[in-house]
Amino acid sequence: MAFDVKAKIEELAAKIKNDAKLREKFQKEPVAAVEELLGIDLPDEQIQKLVDGIKAKIAVDNLGSAASALGSIFGKK
Repeated sequence: MAFDVKAKIEELAAKIKNDAKLREKFQKEPVAAVEELLGIDLPDEQIQKLVDGIKAKIAVDNLGSAASALGSIFGKK
């Protein structure tokens, strides 16, 4: 199975961010949530790399949203 890891991280992060139930599962059991999304069972070490990437992507997106909100508070866009 070969896929673009960066694209897959972005895809999975978007799915997790937009689905409250999935987001809750990802917070409690990130490896299981990612395996479910992928539809395959891989060794935890391999999935953990994706989990780390997804967490980083979500954090960056949240930081960007927070910065944008602060900018609008102070009249900057």
